[in-house]
Amino acid sequence: MTTQEPAVKGIQGKWASRKATLKPQAVSTAQEEWVKTSLPMAGRSLPLLIEPALKGVDLFDWVRHNRDWIESQLLRHGGLLFRNFGLNGNDDFQRVLTALDAPLVHYMEGATPRTHFGDKIYSSTEFPADQTIAPHNELNYVKTWPMKIWFFCATAAQEGGETPIVDVRKVYDRLDPEILASFLDKGWMLARNFGDGFGLTWQTSYRVQTREELEAYFQAADIQWEWKEGDRLRSHQVRPAVARHLKTGEMVWFNHIAFWHVSSLEPNLRELLLSEFGEDGLPYNTYYGDGTRIPDEVVEQLRQAYEAELVAIPWQEGDLMMLDNMLVAHGRKPYKGPRKILTAMAESCSNRNL
Repeated sequence: MTTQEPAVKGIQGKWASRKATLKPQAVSTAQEEWVKTSLPMAGRSLPLLIEPALKGVDLFDWVRHNRDWIESQLLRHGGLLFRNFGLNGNDDFQRVLTALDAPLVHYMEGATPRTHFGDKIYSSTEFPADQTIAPHNELNYVKTWPMKIWFFCATAAQEGGETPIVDVRKVYDRLDPEILASFLDKGWMLARNFGDGFGLTWQTSYRVQTREELEAYFQAADIQWEWKEGDRLRSHQVRPAVARHLKTGEMVWFNHIAFWHVSSLEPNLRELLLSEFGEDGLPYNTYYGDGTRIPDEVVEQLRQAYEAELVAIPWQEGDLMMLDNMLVAHGRKPYKGPRKILTAMAESCSNRNL
């Protein structure tokens, strides 16, 4: 059942009588006259679904005139889903980002393959269609991460392929106080290995070409490293496990601990990688910030907290989802058939400001 947001009113009186004469470009600055909102999943506060209340609403002009309202709703709900505005392809996606005046950023310290469509627009993670991508906040292990992230559905899968989202304020609230206390005290560590033929190269991940460039980046980003034989590399970085949102002041669970922990690997793949590389040589693994191992049962509780708050809305072509990257994690469901989801990130933020 759909629940209407009381803050956004329906079309009434004179507006309904003028519907036939309205021109698409004549967009009012009063957002409540031109769009309608609802919560598509009962009992969940996200995403806020935004649809045209009149035929022919020009989303680009509407966005340009309603940035403050969009920002307020994003901070409240964590995620917005724009639907039925007739968006079509990369050009329309770019036009919405331009209307939002979004300062886009590159995909730095990347961990998965993506296609770059130019002007800081990428494909979503190119990962086998039969696999699940666990919920995560984009680039939260990087010293400077994006505050906002968008997903645009150019081609919806024939089956599955949702981008599930999770309110990490609620994940934080679900965690056992003892588990939370350990991470508050120690933080978490991400360990990465490059050059063993699995995953991205360090040149691709860090957008550099030489060791000197990479070491300068590492020094600025508080990343420790060691070179191994054959241009192979091991790095580790310690980050806080939680954060306080810069605008709302709310505490959020903000890390990749469960996402990259060895226990989260599919069992057959885990066995293969451990036999090939050993635990210290895995492409990714996570630890407490002091380098000690995080017990599997702790990570299982983290996964359960994400799962309890997960919301998955099927994509429709032309959908545009906007997330506050500190408030909401995202993932991907398995799918069948062609699927094309574009993504962009904006508004760099540093953990030094938390």
